[in-house]
Amino acid sequence: MATAAPRRFCRCACFCSQNLYVARYGLHLRFRDEHQLRRDYGPLLRSRGCVTSKDFQQLLEELEKEVGRRRRLGQESAVRKALIASSYHPARPEVYSSLQDAALAPEFMAAAEYSTSPGADLEGLLQRLETVSEEKRIYRVPVFSAKFCQTLLEELEHFEQSDMPKGRPNTMNNHGVLMHELGLDDPLVTPLRERFLLPLMALLYPDYGGGYLDSHRAFVVKYALGQDLELGCHYDNAELTLNVALGKDFTGGALYFGGLFQAPAALKETLEVEHVVGSGILHRGGQLHGARPLCKGERWNLVVWLRASAVRNRLCPMCCQKPELVDDEGFGDGFTREEPTTVDVCVLT
Repeated sequence: MATAAPRRFCRCACFCSQNLYVARYGLHLRFRDEHQLRRDYGPLLRSRGCVTSKDFQQLLEELEKEVGRRRRLGQESAVRKALIASSYHPARPEVYSSLQDAALAPEFMAAAEYSTSPGADLEGLLQRLETVSEEKRIYRVPVFSAKFCQTLLEELEHFEQSDMPKGRPNTMNNHGVLMHELGLDDPLVTPLRERFLLPLMALLYPDYGGGYLDSHRAFVVKYALGQDLELGCHYDNAELTLNVALGKDFTGGALYFGGLFQAPAALKETLEVEHVVGSGILHRGGQLHGARPLCKGERWNLVVWLRASAVRNRLCPMCCQKPELVDDEGFGDGFTREEPTTVDVCVLT
């Protein structure tokens, strides 16, 4: 009997021209050419310290390099993934086995089990989670056992110290691991999304596609002295986000949250949230957020961007326009060329 072809995911063409992060100026920029850059950002760049012609030329070269990197990203990532699969020898091979209940916190399993039970509702689920902010709809729940966090960290550190090629987690983080390149998407992240996060998010965020999460992008970020210390304010290319603190010992580095990126004065009042090892913060992808500077130690976090093609196929969250689709590797950026057939559009509008 013939089997259905794997679903093909895409990215929006804006990926190569929008939201290009320049750390020294603390800006996300749109870039097509020099004329557009001067016209759209000239005064703002000067106010941030881009004053001389040398400053601007350096910025121009940096943006052109980043655009080139993004255009090659899918192909280069596939090459790295294949090399890792053929040549890397794990220190903790058990983390590559299918996700086991023993790896999960009992509170997390109980919340997911409740979410799939007859008559489950938001009020009942909130009794099983910590509400960090009712206004901002930010929640916390233990996700992984302490033992699994330690095992996963040992494997991540082993990979970091190996001579295998490593992709950057994203444009704002220089240190960490892409879970799909390491081979941890299928055994760990996909079942985490499908079995546990999907029913939770369906109750918590029905208006953000929580019940239609069909892809993700997962990565681990590392903060340490002499490496990445903090994270500038941004919003995620995701409908919803899970951020789990894995360890290790550290002080500082608290998350801070503002309002939704579309809202005026979205950062006037921020909320700081400390990390709890093993626990995950759940929030909307469009919630402006960042991380305060690390004071000492090392901080490792697993970040899962949860995506619903039923939502993003209508409007790309990064360019805020109808997405211009480009075929991509793996889950791409979560867009598809076809609409899911079971979407209740009343829930999403």
